[in-house]
Amino acid sequence: MRRLTIILFLIFCSCKSETKKEMKTEDGIDQSVYKMWNSFTASNPEFKDNELPESWYFHTNKEDADRLAELTLKGIKKASSGLYSWYEEANADLPKIGTKHIITDFDGKARAIIEIKKVDTIPFNQISKAYAEMDMGTNIEPLKKWKKAHWDFFASTMQESGEQPTEDMLIVCERFETIWTE
Repeated sequence: MRRLTIILFLIFCSCKSETKKEMKTEDGIDQSVYKMWNSFTASNPEFKDNELPESWYFHTNKEDADRLAELTLKGIKKASSGLYSWYEEANADLPKIGTKHIITDFDGKARAIIEIKKVDTIPFNQISKAYAEMDMGTNIEPLKKWKKAHWDFFASTMQESGEQPTEDMLIVCERFETIWTE
């Protein structure tokens, strides 16, 4: 009986792993991303010829990525911040108004489609309380929380290249609207 239990357990784990693999496409994108985009374009045929938008998650860890995806899904999180220097280093254009992105949870499951509504480049020390509230998804000390979270995040990413954050470093501030949910 014990051997049967072990065999059934191994079969169950194997099936579970295969199911998870099958959910990813050859390019590593979760099928839910395609499904969400197809649902969106079926209801909005004017976008049916558009390419699949980039899909990504906020932050660098599961807890924050999933929490921020949930806030985006609920329409509470309405902004995102990045370092201007990242765009310079990558020789990349700043985000464009009207661009759509598919926001996922940490595991790559599609949660929402957002559309960029406004893009500004603002020094770190000039970020407003109103913007911080949109980015953090809270009205409880949003600017204090935004500064701490983003300073720590930028410091950790800049450390890899031997740089340090400054109060006047430029932040790319994207304001967006959640236009489609799962």
